[in-house]
Amino acid sequence: MNEYTNTKPLIYAALFAALTAIGAFIKIPIPLSPVPITLQVFFVLLAGLVLGARWGGTSMVVYVMLGIIGLPVFSGGSSGLGVLLGPTGGYLIGFVAGAFVTGLIYTGAGQKVHVTIGAMIAGLAVIYLLGVIQLSIVAHISIPQAVAVGMAPFLLGDAIKILAALIVADRIRPFLNIS
Repeated sequence: MNEYTNTKPLIYAALFAALTAIGAFIKIPIPLSPVPITLQVFFVLLAGLVLGARWGGTSMVVYVMLGIIGLPVFSGGSSGLGVLLGPTGGYLIGFVAGAFVTGLIYTGAGQKVHVTIGAMIAGLAVIYLLGVIQLSIVAHISIPQAVAVGMAPFLLGDAIKILAALIVADRIRPFLNIS
């Protein structure tokens, strides 16, 4: 079966979109920051590792589109184009690019542990870059201020998510058989 008729990647992309939505409901607010702690980043990075660039990115496009059309899949059950254009919208756009970059580096450079971790760090850097830039613009704060409220508080938690994604990807990848 060729890749255009194989429905398995489509199903997995939909699954990761759903898992990312579930991850958005696990929300821990941070004082002085409009960006909460969620499990979304974990699923974004995992999608890149497990599905690769094309399908990992596609899964996040599906996730973002579900939110834009009004399904309550964004952090705290929010939805709509306003969220995408708001202070946290850059992170959501970054999810698409982050999953794609993670998958691209992981599949292109080999599947060694240090490459896998590097791929996830690169994907996370893209999420942070897009998120911090939009936070700065929309909230009318400087880039250093946006980094202080929209990135710095998350570094330790995201490092833990990277380690968790590394372990989970290693465990589930053999069962998925994505072509």
